[in-house]
Amino acid sequence: MNDHEASFYEKRSGGSVQCWLCPHNCVIRDQKYGVCGVRKNSGGTLYSEIYGRLTAVAMDPIEKKPLYHFYPGSRILSIGTKGCNMKCPYCQNWHISQDRTAQTTYYPSADIVAAAVQEKSIGIAYTYSEPVIWYEYVRDTSLLGRKKGLKNVMVTNGFINQEPLTELLEFIDAMNIDLKSFREETMAQVQKARLAEVLETIKTAHAGGCHIEITTLVVTGINDDRGEMRDIMDFIASVDKNIPWHISRYHPSYKYDREATDIEFLMKVREEAGEKLNYIYCGNIPAGAVGHDTLCPSCKSTAINRNGYFTKIENLDGSSCSKCGYDLGIIR
Repeated sequence: MNDHEASFYEKRSGGSVQCWLCPHNCVIRDQKYGVCGVRKNSGGTLYSEIYGRLTAVAMDPIEKKPLYHFYPGSRILSIGTKGCNMKCPYCQNWHISQDRTAQTTYYPSADIVAAAVQEKSIGIAYTYSEPVIWYEYVRDTSLLGRKKGLKNVMVTNGFINQEPLTELLEFIDAMNIDLKSFREETMAQVQKARLAEVLETIKTAHAGGCHIEITTLVVTGINDDRGEMRDIMDFIASVDKNIPWHISRYHPSYKYDREATDIEFLMKVREEAGEKLNYIYCGNIPAGAVGHDTLCPSCKSTAINRNGYFTKIENLDGSSCSKCGYDLGIIR
């Protein structure tokens, strides 16, 4: 399995180890795994069993991450592994995030970087499952990619401790961070995680200069509550009202079979959020519906038009609106 010694852990008495990568801070006995299912104590040493192990590789539109303000209209080589440090019962990628038997193929970092260069990708996206638990491979591949002028992107649940996050911010250019709920009890009972640490990740990443966008999958019966949505809006606005917020429609998956999110509810949330945030997008809804385009907060002209994953720059001069000069903060 190309085992690779893990970072951010310490050895404890009796042959156990404690992992400090994510806030679970798992104490792991010999031959046992952490919550993520891929970091294993073997003889008193913590190993990553997924170093270089890929479950998926594809060339995707950057908008699929989703990142709407980071090199819009470009393509990015996207790779994923297996495992996750959350346990969402509605997971849209459960077959690789929750199934420990998911098949993987080994790719050295150099091969991934070479493929990104050959395919004229803007960089490499670590996505599909949770890249935090893939930390060592993400770090090594990102640093190698940097030498070739590639950008590094993570699509993450943000459940990571501050020390590894601070190191990570030295080589990651952009993140889409899932803010799955704004209720500690929901995070504990449903995601099997904690909210406070995710909020700290968002604030630390933003303060560290990483481009961030936030996604909330609105799940029927779990977080489809206007009060909770208002709390999320308020939190994002308290960090920076220019952070793009993607509110995404849930569809039944894995162990959860409630009906798909009411689109009208998403539209109401989007309308209300527009009073507090500059950029709100709706995901997993039909192409052509409202909530895909980037509008200038100042003059309301369409800066970027999107139909599905087809992206057209309409009124953008660099990062600014070509109609009124307002800086939209879009990285190109």
